[in-house]
Amino acid sequence: MFAKGQTVAQLMEQLAPKHYAVEGDRIGLQLGTLSKPITKVLVALDVTDAVVDEAIEAGANLIIAHHAIIFRPLAKIDTSTPAGRLYEKLIKHDIAVYIAHTNLDVTDGGINDWMADMLGIAAEGRTSLEEVHTDKLYKLVVFVPETHGELVQQALWNAGAGAIGNYDSCSFVIEGTGTFRPGANTDPFIGKQGKLEQVKEVRIETVVPHSIHRAAVQAMLKAHPYEEVAYDLYPIDLKGRSFGLGRVGKLEQPTTMGELVERVKAAFEVPYVRVVGDLNAPVKKLAVLGGSGAKYVRAASFAGADVLVTGDIDYHTAHDALADGMMIIDPGHNVEKIMKQRVADWLAARLAERKSTTEVVASSLSTEPFQFV
Repeated sequence: MFAKGQTVAQLMEQLAPKHYAVEGDRIGLQLGTLSKPITKVLVALDVTDAVVDEAIEAGANLIIAHHAIIFRPLAKIDTSTPAGRLYEKLIKHDIAVYIAHTNLDVTDGGINDWMADMLGIAAEGRTSLEEVHTDKLYKLVVFVPETHGELVQQALWNAGAGAIGNYDSCSFVIEGTGTFRPGANTDPFIGKQGKLEQVKEVRIETVVPHSIHRAAVQAMLKAHPYEEVAYDLYPIDLKGRSFGLGRVGKLEQPTTMGELVERVKAAFEVPYVRVVGDLNAPVKKLAVLGGSGAKYVRAASFAGADVLVTGDIDYHTAHDALADGMMIIDPGHNVEKIMKQRVADWLAARLAERKSTTEVVASSLSTEPFQFV
C-alpha cells in the first residue's frame, strides 16, 4: 500500500522537526498537496528544471528537497518566467514539493552531524556553533496501581522521558492510597460500579521534553491499566537540551591543514577547495557548517576551533579570519548534497517498517551551478 503524503511528511518531521528551523525559514509543503497516495519520492538538494524532469521520468509524485523553491510570498505566478514555468510543470505533473532546510541542519543526525562524522569530529564533546532551539521541559506526574508502576515507568523511559543531562531513566516514586468510585457506564480495571474503592498506588514523577511530550503521554496511557488515568503535565522553569547550527569538536586524530584539505575533497567529492591559512598548521579542533557559513567564523573561533569548513566565504571575511588567526576550508555550498542519499535511505527504512510500497530514491543529478576550469 502506498503511503499518504501526510504520512511521509510526518516521518520527515521525525527526522527534522519543524520547530528546529530558524525563524522565517521556508520549510514544509511548498507546492502541491499531501492529501494523496505517494508512489515514489525523489530526494534532491535543489528543485531545478532538470530535477523536475528527473522526477517525471522516475514517476515520482513528491520531491523532498533541502533548498526552498518559494522564498517569499508570491504576488503572482507568471508562467513566462523561469520560476513560473517550474511551478507550472510541477502542478501539471501533480508533483508536490516538501522542504526540510535549517531543521535538517540543526537536528541530531542531520546535515551538520553527517559532515562532522565524515571529517572525523569526535561525537563526545561535540556541540553546535549557534543555538537555535532549546527544548522546554515538563514535569509529568501520573498515579498508577502498584502492580503496574514499573510497566508505566518503562513505557515512559522508552518514549524518551526521564532524561536529565547525561542520565536517563530518571524518576521519583511515592507510595500512597488512591480513592475513586466507578460510575455508571464504566468498565473499571479495579472495583465495581457505585462502590468506593481504595487502592495502593504509586505517584510517578519524571521530566519530559516538549519535543516528545505527546508521544510520552500516549505511551503512558497505553501502558496504564485504568480507563480514566489521573495525571498532570506542567511546564517547569529548567532549561532543556539545546539544538543549533553547525558542529564543533575535537578531531578523533589530530592532523594538519594540508591533510584536512585532502580529506574534505575526498569526503565531499569536490575537485577543488578554497583555503584560508597555513597548509602546514596543526589541526586539533574542527568546526563545520553546511551551506553559507561566513557569519559563523567568529563563533567557530570563539569555540576554539582551528578550522571552519563551510561554504560561500567572501573576500573580506577571509581577510578578517586571517587577521584573527582562524583557518577556513571552503568546499562550496553544494556539499549539502550529502543529504540526498542519507535522507532517502532513512525515509525508505521508515516506510518499510510500515509495510509501505512507496519508493524513495535519491536524485542522481548534480545541481552545482559552478564549473571548475
